[in-house]
Amino acid sequence: MRKNSYSLRRRLLGWLLVSTMLIGLIALADTYQEAVSTANKVADRVLSGSALAIAERVVVSEHGDLEVDIPYVALEMLTSAAQDRVFYRVDGPPGQFITGYETLPLLKNPENKDVEFGDGTYRGEPIRLALLRRSASTGVNSVPFTVTVAETTMARRQLTHTLLLRSALRLLFMIVGTALVVWIAVTYALRPLYRLSDAIAERNPQDLHPISEHVPNEVQGLVETVNSFMVRLQSALDALRHFTGNASHQLRTPLAVVRTQLALAQRSQDRQSMLEAVTQADQAVAHAERILAQLLLLAKIDASGDQTVQVLGSVDLAEMARQITGDYVREAARGDIDLGYEGEASLTVQGDRLLLEEALKNLISNALLYAGTEAVVTVRVRRQGALVFLEVEDNGKGVPEEQLSLIRNRFDRGSIAKNTGHSPQGSGLGLSIVEEIAALHGGHLILQKATQSKGLLAAIRFSATS
Repeated sequence: MRKNSYSLRRRLLGWLLVSTMLIGLIALADTYQEAVSTANKVADRVLSGSALAIAERVVVSEHGDLEVDIPYVALEMLTSAAQDRVFYRVDGPPGQFITGYETLPLLKNPENKDVEFGDGTYRGEPIRLALLRRSASTGVNSVPFTVTVAETTMARRQLTHTLLLRSALRLLFMIVGTALVVWIAVTYALRPLYRLSDAIAERNPQDLHPISEHVPNEVQGLVETVNSFMVRLQSALDALRHFTGNASHQLRTPLAVVRTQLALAQRSQDRQSMLEAVTQADQAVAHAERILAQLLLLAKIDASGDQTVQVLGSVDLAEMARQITGDYVREAARGDIDLGYEGEASLTVQGDRLLLEEALKNLISNALLYAGTEAVVTVRVRRQGALVFLEVEDNGKGVPEEQLSLIRNRFDRGSIAKNTGHSPQGSGLGLSIVEEIAALHGGHLILQKATQSKGLLAAIRFSATS
Protein backbone atom coordinates (compact mmCIF):
# COMPACT_ATOMS: atom_id res chain seq x y z
CA MET A 1 0.00 0.00 0.00
CA ARG A 2 1.41 3.38 -1.00
CA LYS A 3 1.97 5.82 1.82
CA ASN A 4 0.49 9.31 1.57
CA SER A 5 3.00 11.75 0.13
CA TYR A 6 3.63 15.19 1.51
CA SER A 7 4.92 18.49 0.19
CA LEU A 8 8.44 19.37 1.25
CA ARG A 9 7.70 23.01 0.47
CA ARG A 10 4.60 23.09 2.68
CA ARG A 11 6.29 21.21 5.49
CA LEU A 12 9.27 23.56 5.48
CA LEU A 13 6.98 26.57 5.32
CA GLY A 14 4.83 25.21 8.15
CA TRP A 15 7.82 24.66 10.42
CA LEU A 16 9.10 28.13 9.59
CA LEU A 17 5.75 29.81 10.32
CA VAL A 18 5.17 27.92 13.57
CA SER A 19 8.66 28.65 14.86
CA THR A 20 8.49 32.28 13.75
CA MET A 21 5.08 32.74 15.41
CA LEU A 22 6.34 31.25 18.67
CA ILE A 23 9.40 33.49 18.61
CA GLY A 24 7.13 36.42 17.63
CA LEU A 25 4.81 35.82 20.59
CA ILE A 26 7.80 35.79 22.93
CA ALA A 27 9.08 38.96 21.27
CA LEU A 28 5.65 40.62 21.59
CA ALA A 29 5.48 39.76 25.28
CA ASP A 30 8.89 41.29 25.78
CA THR A 31 7.87 44.29 23.67
CA TYR A 32 4.75 44.76 25.81
CA GLN A 33 6.80 44.80 28.99
CA GLU A 34 9.27 47.21 27.43
CA ALA A 35 6.43 49.46 26.18
CA VAL A 36 4.85 49.59 29.64
CA SER A 37 8.22 50.42 31.17
CA THR A 38 8.91 53.10 28.55
CA ALA A 39 5.46 54.71 28.93
CA ASN A 40 5.84 54.76 32.70
CA LYS A 41 9.30 56.30 32.53
CA VAL A 42 8.15 59.07 30.20
CA ALA A 43 4.95 59.84 32.14
CA ASP A 44 6.64 59.51 35.53
CA ARG A 45 9.07 62.26 34.61
CA VAL A 46 6.13 64.56 33.86
CA LEU A 47 4.43 63.57 37.13
CA SER A 48 7.64 64.25 39.02
CA GLY A 49 8.04 67.65 37.32
CA SER A 50 4.44 68.58 38.13
CA ALA A 51 4.87 67.61 41.79
CA LEU A 52 8.11 69.61 41.97
CA ALA A 53 6.38 72.69 40.48
CA ILE A 54 3.68 72.49 43.19
CA ALA A 55 6.22 71.90 45.95
CA GLU A 56 8.09 75.05 44.98
CA ARG A 57 4.94 77.09 45.71
CA VAL A 58 4.51 75.75 49.25
CA VAL A 59 5.45 78.36 51.87
CA VAL A 60 5.01 78.98 55.60
CA SER A 61 2.49 81.69 56.47
CA GLU A 62 2.85 84.32 59.19
CA HIS A 63 0.84 82.06 61.49
CA GLY A 64 3.24 79.20 60.98
CA ASP A 65 0.86 77.23 58.72
CA LEU A 66 1.73 75.89 55.32
CA GLU A 67 0.18 77.62 52.33
CA VAL A 68 0.33 76.76 48.66
CA ASP A 69 -0.60 78.63 45.52
CA ILE A 70 -1.13 75.90 42.90
CA PRO A 71 0.48 77.08 39.66
CA TYR A 72 -1.55 76.44 36.51
CA VAL A 73 1.55 75.21 34.65
CA ALA A 74 1.98 72.37 37.15
CA LEU A 75 -1.30 70.84 36.03
CA GLU A 76 -1.09 71.96 32.40
CA MET A 77 1.98 69.84 31.79
CA LEU A 78 -0.07 66.74 32.64
CA THR A 79 -2.72 67.29 29.98
CA SER A 80 -2.70 64.81 27.09
CA ALA A 81 -4.60 63.95 23.96
CA ALA A 82 -6.11 61.04 25.82
CA GLN A 83 -7.97 63.47 28.11
CA ASP A 84 -6.50 62.01 31.26
CA ARG A 85 -7.77 63.54 34.51
CA VAL A 86 -5.28 64.98 36.98
CA PHE A 87 -5.51 64.94 40.79
CA TYR A 88 -3.28 66.32 43.50
CA ARG A 89 -3.07 66.84 47.23
CA VAL A 90 -0.63 68.56 49.59
CA ASP A 91 -0.18 67.25 53.12
CA GLY A 92 1.76 68.87 55.95
CA PRO A 93 3.04 67.18 59.04
CA PRO A 94 1.45 63.77 59.67
CA GLY A 95 -2.30 63.96 59.71
CA GLN A 96 -2.53 67.57 58.37
CA PHE A 97 -4.24 67.96 54.97
CA ILE A 98 -3.49 71.30 53.30
CA THR A 99 -5.19 71.38 49.88
CA GLY A 100 -6.25 69.33 46.87
CA TYR A 101 -8.33 66.15 46.64
CA GLU A 102 -8.55 64.93 50.21
CA THR A 103 -9.88 61.51 49.17
CA LEU A 104 -6.96 60.91 46.82
CA PRO A 105 -5.22 57.82 48.16
CA LEU A 106 -1.64 58.00 49.36
CA LEU A 107 1.06 55.54 48.49
CA LYS A 108 1.10 52.52 50.71
CA ASN A 109 4.33 51.55 52.47
CA PRO A 110 6.44 54.50 51.30
CA GLU A 111 10.18 53.93 51.27
CA ASN A 112 11.17 57.43 52.49
CA LYS A 113 12.64 58.45 49.15
CA ASP A 114 12.44 62.00 47.82
CA VAL A 115 10.24 60.88 44.91
CA GLU A 116 8.24 57.65 44.80
CA PHE A 117 5.88 56.25 42.19
CA GLY A 118 3.10 53.74 42.44
CA ASP A 119 -0.20 52.51 41.03
CA GLY A 120 -3.62 52.79 42.59
CA THR A 121 -7.33 53.25 41.96
CA TYR A 122 -9.37 56.43 42.40
CA ARG A 123 -13.04 56.86 41.65
CA GLY A 124 -13.08 53.48 39.96
CA GLU A 125 -10.25 54.23 37.58
CA PRO A 126 -6.62 53.11 37.60
CA ILE A 127 -4.23 55.94 38.37
CA ARG A 128 -0.48 56.51 38.54
CA LEU A 129 0.79 58.41 41.61
CA ALA A 130 3.93 60.39 42.31
CA LEU A 131 4.84 61.27 45.93
CA LEU A 132 7.34 64.09 46.53
CA ARG A 133 8.77 64.87 50.00
CA ARG A 134 9.98 68.40 50.77
CA SER A 135 10.40 70.83 53.71
CA ALA A 136 9.44 74.49 54.01
CA SER A 137 11.74 76.70 56.06
CA THR A 138 10.44 79.15 58.71
CA GLY A 139 13.83 80.69 59.24
CA VAL A 140 14.14 78.82 62.54
CA ASN A 141 13.13 75.31 61.60
CA SER A 142 11.74 73.32 58.70
CA VAL A 143 8.20 72.02 58.26
CA PRO A 144 7.98 68.77 56.26
CA PHE A 145 5.25 68.28 53.69
CA THR A 146 4.37 65.92 50.83
CA VAL A 147 2.95 66.58 47.40
CA THR A 148 0.98 63.77 45.72
CA VAL A 149 0.13 64.09 42.06
CA ALA A 150 -1.90 61.49 40.18
CA GLU A 151 -3.34 61.01 36.73
CA THR A 152 -5.42 58.39 35.02
CA THR A 153 -3.54 55.97 32.75
CA MET A 154 -5.36 56.33 29.45
CA ALA A 155 -2.40 58.00 27.72
CA ARG A 156 -0.01 55.38 29.06
CA ARG A 157 -2.22 52.55 27.83
CA GLN A 158 -2.61 54.16 24.44
CA LEU A 159 1.15 54.58 24.12
CA THR A 160 1.71 50.98 25.17
CA HIS A 161 -0.93 49.69 22.72
CA THR A 162 0.50 51.83 19.92
CA LEU A 163 4.01 50.47 20.48
CA LEU A 164 2.68 46.93 20.73
CA LEU A 165 0.52 47.25 17.62
CA ARG A 166 3.37 48.63 15.54
CA SER A 167 5.64 45.84 16.73
CA ALA A 168 2.98 43.27 15.88
CA LEU A 169 2.48 44.75 12.42
CA ARG A 170 6.22 44.73 11.76
CA LEU A 171 6.40 41.11 12.96
CA LEU A 172 3.45 40.11 10.77
CA PHE A 173 5.05 41.80 7.77
CA MET A 174 8.28 39.95 8.51
CA ILE A 175 6.48 36.58 8.76
CA VAL A 176 4.54 37.10 5.53
CA GLY A 177 7.65 38.34 3.73
CA THR A 178 9.73 35.44 5.03
CA ALA A 179 7.06 32.93 4.00
CA LEU A 180 6.96 34.42 0.50
CA VAL A 181 10.75 34.36 0.22
CA VAL A 182 10.91 30.77 1.47
CA TRP A 183 8.18 29.67 -0.95
CA ILE A 184 10.04 31.20 -3.89
CA ALA A 185 13.45 29.98 -2.68
CA VAL A 186 12.26 26.40 -2.12
CA THR A 187 10.56 26.37 -5.51
CA TYR A 188 13.78 27.52 -7.13
CA ALA A 189 15.88 25.10 -5.06
CA LEU A 190 13.66 22.15 -6.07
CA ARG A 191 14.14 22.80 -9.79
CA PRO A 192 17.06 20.34 -10.06
CA LEU A 193 14.83 17.64 -8.53
CA TYR A 194 12.11 18.38 -11.06
CA ARG A 195 14.68 18.13 -13.86
CA LEU A 196 15.97 14.89 -12.35
CA SER A 197 12.43 13.50 -12.20
CA ASP A 198 11.75 14.49 -15.83
CA ALA A 199 15.06 12.99 -16.98
CA ILE A 200 14.25 9.66 -15.33
CA ALA A 201 10.63 9.69 -16.55
CA GLU A 202 11.71 10.29 -20.16
CA ARG A 203 14.19 7.41 -20.13
CA ASN A 204 13.65 4.23 -22.04
CA PRO A 205 13.02 1.32 -19.62
CA GLN A 206 16.10 -0.38 -21.04
CA ASP A 207 18.32 2.65 -20.40
CA LEU A 208 20.13 2.04 -17.11
CA HIS A 209 23.06 4.36 -17.69
CA PRO A 210 24.11 6.49 -14.68
CA ILE A 211 22.21 9.74 -14.12
CA SER A 212 24.32 12.75 -15.10
CA GLU A 213 21.95 15.58 -14.08
CA HIS A 214 23.49 18.43 -12.09
CA VAL A 215 21.93 18.37 -8.61
CA PRO A 216 22.64 20.09 -5.26
CA ASN A 217 25.15 18.52 -2.88
CA GLU A 218 22.32 17.47 -0.53
CA VAL A 219 20.83 15.28 -3.29
CA GLN A 220 24.11 14.05 -4.76
CA GLY A 221 24.20 11.12 -2.33
CA LEU A 222 20.75 10.01 -3.47
CA VAL A 223 21.78 10.23 -7.14
CA GLU A 224 24.93 8.22 -6.47
CA THR A 225 22.88 5.58 -4.65
CA VAL A 226 20.43 5.38 -7.57
CA ASN A 227 23.32 5.14 -10.03
CA SER A 228 24.89 2.36 -7.99
CA PHE A 229 21.57 0.54 -7.89
CA MET A 230 21.15 0.88 -11.67
CA VAL A 231 24.63 -0.56 -12.21
CA ARG A 232 23.72 -3.56 -10.07
CA LEU A 233 20.36 -3.85 -11.81
CA GLN A 234 22.03 -3.71 -15.23
CA SER A 235 24.43 -6.45 -14.14
CA ALA A 236 21.56 -8.60 -12.87
CA LEU A 237 19.54 -8.07 -16.07
CA ASP A 238 22.56 -8.89 -18.21
CA ALA A 239 23.11 -12.04 -16.20
CA LEU A 240 19.44 -12.96 -16.63
CA ARG A 241 19.59 -12.33 -20.38
CA HIS A 242 22.78 -14.37 -20.68
CA PHE A 243 21.28 -17.17 -18.65
CA THR A 244 18.02 -17.36 -20.59
CA GLY A 245 19.80 -17.07 -23.94
CA ASN A 246 22.46 -19.60 -23.03
CA ALA A 247 19.95 -21.99 -21.50
CA SER A 248 17.66 -21.92 -24.53
CA HIS A 249 20.66 -22.42 -26.81
CA GLN A 250 22.45 -25.15 -24.88
CA LEU A 251 19.53 -27.16 -23.51
CA ARG A 252 17.75 -27.44 -26.85
CA THR A 253 20.08 -30.16 -28.18
CA PRO A 254 20.14 -32.52 -25.14
CA LEU A 255 16.39 -32.19 -24.70
CA ALA A 256 15.87 -33.02 -28.36
CA VAL A 257 18.13 -36.05 -27.89
CA VAL A 258 16.08 -37.15 -24.88
CA ARG A 259 12.82 -36.88 -26.81
CA THR A 260 14.29 -38.71 -29.81
CA GLN A 261 15.72 -41.56 -27.73
CA LEU A 262 12.53 -41.95 -25.73
CA ALA A 263 10.53 -42.07 -28.98
CA LEU A 264 12.92 -44.75 -30.30
CA ALA A 265 12.58 -46.72 -27.06
CA GLN A 266 8.79 -46.50 -27.30
CA ARG A 267 8.74 -47.86 -30.86
CA SER A 268 11.47 -50.44 -30.32
CA GLN A 269 10.44 -54.12 -30.25
CA ASP A 270 13.88 -55.24 -29.11
CA ARG A 271 14.68 -54.98 -25.38
CA GLN A 272 18.36 -54.35 -26.05
CA SER A 273 17.65 -51.50 -28.48
CA MET A 274 15.19 -50.03 -25.99
CA LEU A 275 17.80 -50.11 -23.19
CA GLU A 276 20.36 -48.47 -25.44
CA ALA A 277 17.88 -45.67 -26.29
CA VAL A 278 17.06 -45.15 -22.60
CA THR A 279 20.79 -45.08 -21.79
CA GLN A 280 21.37 -42.44 -24.46
CA ALA A 281 18.45 -40.42 -23.07
CA ASP A 282 19.87 -40.69 -19.55
CA GLN A 283 23.26 -39.46 -20.74
CA ALA A 284 21.58 -36.52 -22.49
CA VAL A 285 19.71 -35.68 -19.24
CA ALA A 286 22.98 -35.82 -17.28
CA HIS A 287 24.61 -33.57 -19.87
CA ALA A 288 21.70 -31.11 -19.65
CA GLU A 289 21.96 -31.17 -15.85
CA ARG A 290 25.67 -30.35 -16.05
CA ILE A 291 25.03 -27.51 -18.50
CA LEU A 292 22.26 -26.11 -16.29
CA ALA A 293 24.53 -26.20 -13.22
CA GLN A 294 27.25 -24.38 -15.15
CA LEU A 295 24.78 -21.80 -16.44
CA LEU A 296 23.47 -21.15 -12.93
CA LEU A 297 26.99 -20.68 -11.62
CA LEU A 298 27.83 -18.40 -14.54
CA ALA A 299 24.69 -16.34 -13.90
CA LYS A 300 25.69 -15.97 -10.24
CA ILE A 301 29.16 -14.78 -11.25
CA ASP A 302 27.74 -12.38 -13.85
CA ALA A 303 25.42 -10.89 -11.24
CA SER A 304 28.47 -9.99 -9.14
CA GLY A 305 29.49 -7.47 -11.81
CA ASP A 306 33.07 -6.21 -11.87
CA GLN A 307 33.45 -6.18 -8.10
CA THR A 308 35.98 -8.51 -6.57
CA VAL A 309 34.90 -11.15 -4.10
CA GLN A 310 34.68 -9.88 -0.54
CA VAL A 311 37.32 -11.48 1.67
CA LEU A 312 35.47 -14.29 3.44
CA GLY A 313 38.51 -15.96 4.90
CA SER A 314 41.78 -17.66 4.18
CA VAL A 315 41.74 -20.64 1.82
CA ASP A 316 44.52 -23.23 1.92
CA LEU A 317 44.89 -23.65 -1.84
CA ALA A 318 47.22 -26.66 -1.57
CA GLU A 319 44.94 -28.59 0.80
CA MET A 320 41.92 -27.80 -1.41
CA ALA A 321 43.74 -28.93 -4.56
CA ARG A 322 44.79 -32.25 -2.97
CA GLN A 323 41.23 -32.96 -1.83
CA ILE A 324 39.60 -32.23 -5.19
CA THR A 325 42.30 -34.15 -7.07
CA GLY A 326 41.55 -37.16 -4.89
CA ASP A 327 37.85 -36.86 -5.69
CA TYR A 328 38.60 -37.10 -9.44
CA VAL A 329 41.12 -39.98 -9.31
CA ARG A 330 38.49 -42.71 -9.82
CA GLU A 331 36.89 -40.86 -12.76
CA ALA A 332 40.37 -40.37 -14.32
CA ALA A 333 41.13 -44.07 -13.92
CA ARG A 334 37.96 -45.00 -15.83
CA GLY A 335 39.30 -42.95 -18.74
CA ASP A 336 42.78 -44.55 -18.42
CA ILE A 337 44.26 -41.21 -17.31
CA ASP A 338 46.93 -40.77 -14.66
CA LEU A 339 45.81 -37.91 -12.36
CA GLY A 340 48.02 -36.66 -9.54
CA TYR A 341 49.05 -33.70 -7.38
CA GLU A 342 52.41 -32.11 -6.75
CA GLY A 343 53.58 -28.86 -5.20
CA GLU A 344 53.34 -27.01 -1.90
CA ALA A 345 52.09 -28.73 1.25
CA SER A 346 50.26 -25.56 2.35
CA LEU A 347 49.72 -22.26 0.58
CA THR A 348 47.07 -19.72 1.61
CA VAL A 349 45.14 -17.15 -0.42
CA GLN A 350 42.15 -14.96 0.39
CA GLY A 351 38.87 -15.76 -1.31
CA ASP A 352 35.69 -17.80 -1.55
CA ARG A 353 36.45 -21.51 -1.16
CA LEU A 354 33.31 -22.69 -3.01
CA LEU A 355 34.11 -20.59 -6.09
CA LEU A 356 37.77 -21.63 -6.06
CA GLU A 357 36.73 -25.29 -5.79
CA GLU A 358 34.40 -24.85 -8.77
CA ALA A 359 37.20 -23.27 -10.81
CA LEU A 360 39.58 -26.17 -10.10
CA LYS A 361 36.87 -28.74 -10.83
CA ASN A 362 36.31 -27.14 -14.24
CA LEU A 363 40.03 -27.20 -15.04
CA ILE A 364 40.35 -30.87 -14.03
CA SER A 365 37.15 -31.82 -15.90
CA ASN A 366 38.42 -30.10 -19.06
CA ALA A 367 41.73 -31.93 -18.80
CA LEU A 368 40.02 -35.32 -18.34
CA LEU A 369 37.66 -34.61 -21.26
CA TYR A 370 40.21 -33.42 -23.80
CA ALA A 371 43.63 -34.83 -22.83
CA GLY A 372 42.85 -38.25 -24.29
CA THR A 373 43.47 -41.78 -23.03
CA GLU A 374 46.76 -42.75 -21.40
CA ALA A 375 47.42 -39.08 -20.71
CA VAL A 376 49.01 -37.71 -17.55
CA VAL A 377 47.22 -34.85 -15.78
CA THR A 378 49.02 -33.01 -12.98
CA VAL A 379 47.43 -30.60 -10.51
CA ARG A 380 50.01 -28.24 -9.06
CA VAL A 381 50.11 -25.42 -6.49
CA ARG A 382 53.28 -23.35 -6.36
CA ARG A 383 54.52 -19.96 -5.25
CA GLN A 384 56.72 -17.63 -7.24
CA GLY A 385 57.69 -14.47 -5.40
CA ALA A 386 54.52 -12.57 -4.49
CA LEU A 387 52.40 -14.72 -6.82
CA VAL A 388 50.61 -18.03 -6.31
CA PHE A 389 49.75 -20.37 -9.19
CA LEU A 390 47.04 -23.06 -9.29
CA GLU A 391 47.87 -25.18 -12.34
CA VAL A 392 46.37 -28.15 -14.21
CA GLU A 393 48.76 -29.53 -16.85
CA ASP A 394 48.29 -32.45 -19.25
CA ASN A 395 50.48 -34.10 -21.86
CA GLY A 396 47.68 -34.62 -24.36
CA LYS A 397 47.52 -33.42 -27.94
CA GLY A 398 47.16 -29.82 -26.80
CA VAL A 399 45.45 -26.86 -28.43
CA PRO A 400 46.77 -24.95 -31.45
CA GLU A 401 48.22 -21.55 -30.60
CA GLU A 402 45.57 -19.71 -32.59
CA GLN A 403 42.81 -21.53 -30.69
CA LEU A 404 43.95 -20.53 -27.17
CA SER A 405 42.08 -17.23 -27.20
CA LEU A 406 38.92 -18.79 -28.70
CA ILE A 407 38.41 -21.52 -26.11
CA ARG A 408 38.02 -18.82 -23.43
CA ASN A 409 34.73 -17.79 -25.06
CA ARG A 410 31.45 -19.25 -23.92
CA PHE A 411 30.27 -22.31 -25.89
CA ASP A 412 33.40 -22.28 -28.05
CA ARG A 413 35.53 -25.43 -27.85
CA GLY A 414 37.68 -24.59 -30.85
CA SER A 415 39.15 -27.68 -32.50
CA ILE A 416 39.60 -29.65 -29.27
CA ALA A 417 37.22 -32.39 -30.35
CA LYS A 418 39.14 -32.90 -33.57
CA ASN A 419 42.47 -33.04 -31.76
CA THR A 420 41.28 -35.66 -29.28
CA GLY A 421 39.71 -37.82 -31.93
CA HIS A 422 36.24 -37.90 -30.33
CA SER A 423 33.43 -35.54 -29.41
CA PRO A 424 33.42 -35.10 -25.66
CA GLN A 425 30.25 -33.91 -23.97
CA GLY A 426 31.60 -30.58 -22.78
CA SER A 427 29.43 -27.49 -22.37
CA GLY A 428 31.95 -24.96 -23.63
CA LEU A 429 31.50 -22.98 -20.39
CA GLY A 430 34.25 -24.38 -18.16
CA LEU A 431 37.13 -22.06 -19.05
CA SER A 432 34.81 -19.03 -19.22
CA ILE A 433 33.67 -19.77 -15.67
CA VAL A 434 37.26 -20.25 -14.50
CA GLU A 435 38.31 -16.94 -16.05
CA GLU A 436 35.49 -15.03 -14.35
CA ILE A 437 36.13 -16.64 -10.97
CA ALA A 438 39.80 -15.73 -11.30
CA ALA A 439 38.88 -12.14 -12.12
CA LEU A 440 36.57 -11.95 -9.11
CA HIS A 441 39.55 -12.94 -6.93
CA GLY A 442 41.83 -10.38 -8.54
CA GLY A 443 43.57 -13.16 -10.47
CA HIS A 444 44.09 -14.12 -14.10
CA LEU A 445 43.62 -17.27 -16.19
CA ILE A 446 46.68 -18.33 -18.20
CA LEU A 447 46.44 -20.82 -21.10
CA GLN A 448 49.66 -21.97 -22.75
CA LYS A 449 51.51 -24.97 -24.10
CA ALA A 450 52.60 -27.47 -21.46
CA THR A 451 56.20 -27.12 -20.25
CA GLN A 452 57.43 -30.61 -21.25
CA SER A 453 54.96 -31.68 -23.93
CA LYS A 454 52.58 -30.32 -26.50
CA GLY A 455 49.69 -30.62 -24.05
CA LEU A 456 47.91 -27.73 -22.32
CA LEU A 457 48.81 -25.85 -19.17
CA ALA A 458 45.88 -23.96 -17.56
CA ALA A 459 46.83 -21.83 -14.55
CA ILE A 460 45.16 -19.31 -12.27
CA ARG A 461 47.51 -16.65 -10.97
CA PHE A 462 46.76 -15.12 -7.54
CA SER A 463 48.44 -12.68 -5.21
CA ALA A 464 49.93 -14.45 -2.18
CA THR A 465 48.55 -13.77 1.30
CA SER A 466 50.95 -11.63 3.31
